[in-house]
Order: sequence, then C-alpha cells, then structure tokens
Amino acid sequence: MYHAQTLPNMINMAFKPRWYLDMLSTSRRTFGNVVGHAQGVDNLTTLSEWSAQQLDPTLNWEDVAWVKEQWGGKLVLKGIMDPEDARWAVDSGADALIVSNYGGRQLDGGIRTGQDVFRAMALGAEGTFIGKAFFNGLGAMGEAGVERCLQIIAQEPDLTMAFCGHTDINEVDSSVIWQEMGHGSS
Repeated sequence: MYHAQTLPNMINMAFKPRWYLDMLSTSRRTFGNVVGHAQGVDNLTTLSEWSAQQLDPTLNWEDVAWVKEQWGGKLVLKGIMDPEDARWAVDSGADALIVSNYGGRQLDGGIRTGQDVFRAMALGAEGTFIGKAFFNGLGAMGEAGVERCLQIIAQEPDLTMAFCGHTDINEVDSSVIWQEMGHGSS
C-alpha cells in the first residue's frame, strides 16, 4: 500500500518543484505552545515524555464530581465514546457531553461534511463541532475558504434531508441512516 502511494506522490512533486524545495527548506515543525515553554521540554522527544507525565491514571468519576462542585457552572466533558461512560459522566454532574474520537484528524472520522452533520443529528446529537473542516478551508483559501466551507456544510444537510424525504432536521432519526445507505427502513 505504501509503495502504491509513493509513485503518485513523486510524480505530483515533480510537477511542483518550487513547493517541494520550499518544503525542504522550512524548519521542522513542533508544538510551539509547549516546546520551550514547559519546564524540561526542548524537543519532540522530551515533549513526548512530558505529555506522558501529564496523564493521571488515578483520575475517576468522583474527580469529575469534585470539579463540578468547585466550578459551580456548567460542565461539558469532551471525549466520551462509550455509553457507560456517558451515564457515569452525567451521574457525576456533567451538563453536556461531546462525543469525540480524538483520532478523527488522523482516521477517517469526525465531522467533515454537511452529511456528517446530518448523520450525527439523525443519531441523536443536538449539535456538532466542525473544527477540522474549516481548518481545511482556512489552509486552502484563507478566510474565503472558511466562508466557503461553512456555506457547504450549511447546505449539505438540507440536500441530504431532501434525498431522504425530510424537510426538518429535528424530525430525522436513525432510520434515515439505513435509507441513505440504500438498505430501506429498519
């Protein structure tokens, strides 16, 4: 698989020599908000070690309840993936949950299109975050790219609803997922 992707990439680079040379001459990217600012973090190796030290395996749902009590305001937890964890989070005082796979930017996941928004809403979400999508627009075309991305994501759920025979996003449920996939009603 790797070799199959290498040849097209090499051909693509051959037609973009200026970009390729610019990339070779750029400084190595790093996490500038941490490297050089956190004590003992000077490079990616020490960043990895520092990051591992930041995780506390003893944290538990009682700690969430304590944070909620100390905070006194609305508590939103991000990263909930499991229904049991969702129940624990709510029981511990969370006012809202953000389902997140944390790997959506590396894996084929996350909200990237209006159809993804539609699917999430059909599966019970009350809203979605679209950070990756508008960052792609920003990288491609700057502010105009962000505006275009937002236009597309706003239009796509309407088109998807029309294909599924609906006009109100609040009336869709998981049965439309099966229709969208061509399996008929469940």
